[in-house]
Amino acid sequence: MAVRRRARRTGRSSRPERFVPDFDPDFGDRALTEARHDIVIGRWQGVRDLLAATGDDWARRTHRLRLLSHAAAGSSTVETWRAAEPGNPDAAVLRAATEVVRVFDAAIAAGRGAALERGRIDAAVDACRAAAETAPEDPMPWVSLLSVARLYEGGVPRRELRHWFDELRRRDPYNTEGHIQVLRYLSARWHGTHGSMYDFARDAAGVAPPGTPLPVLVQVARVEEYRYIADGALGRGPVRGFDQHWKHELAVTELRRTHARWIGGRDPDRPVAPEEVADLNFLVHAACHAGEAELARELLGMLGVRAAWVPWAYTGDPEEQFLRFRDGLGMS
Repeated sequence: MAVRRRARRTGRSSRPERFVPDFDPDFGDRALTEARHDIVIGRWQGVRDLLAATGDDWARRTHRLRLLSHAAAGSSTVETWRAAEPGNPDAAVLRAATEVVRVFDAAIAAGRGAALERGRIDAAVDACRAAAETAPEDPMPWVSLLSVARLYEGGVPRRELRHWFDELRRRDPYNTEGHIQVLRYLSARWHGTHGSMYDFARDAAGVAPPGTPLPVLVQVARVEEYRYIADGALGRGPVRGFDQHWKHELAVTELRRTHARWIGGRDPDRPVAPEEVADLNFLVHAACHAGEAELARELLGMLGVRAAWVPWAYTGDPEEQFLRFRDGLGMS
């Protein structure tokens, strides 16, 4: 998507419009935007048609189902669809993803550290398992299971987590969203450590085919570590040495490695698809905070106006950062 630089004419003089990042959660996927609007007004037919048209493009399908599930969580539209078409596998998969969103919303409402009723989590897991049976080729029910797993107090048995992850990879071995859910499960914020999280991210990045976004897991892990340490430091002053979190030698080396494996391996003439935008924001964020001007300028150019709330919101005001880094690179 081209950066908005059209001049606004006023009388005899003209002045370029100031760049404004677009935090549209659909990242320019207009068909998805329309389907999410349909959900809000209680119509499910457009959602059905969208998912049918998406087919087995798993990356796009995962992106669309995640955002549709957030739209559906506050209404009964998905239940209406299930009742009208009980044999439709897409309806089962969306309902399972929606149940997971609702459980997370309940956990947030209960407050940090509050235990959620296990039966409610079990019900979401049952919906995911039912969806997996109804849509046996679809990786999304397994992404949903890997998401809800971290809400169990103490986590889930390692063998079960491994089984869910293996089932995901059997259907879509390089599914970025599913890998991110495992990474978060293994993080110190949830049921692991910084070390286990980074080990997982680096192992997955190391086997990813050139041109796939999976290497960005390492930058996602760095953001998760930042969140965890920064949250723990609230009220106790700055964390010593934390100003180098994005800039130390290993962080920069891994940033360049992700760029080479992912960006260097993709067709440079292929536009950035909506389902790539969220992952690309993690890489742009890392490049900007590392002070890697050449990489940051290239990646910001690929993004155009499409910005994601995460990870920018974890390090300050998203729009302010986006504009400040662009200005510093002479792009605005």
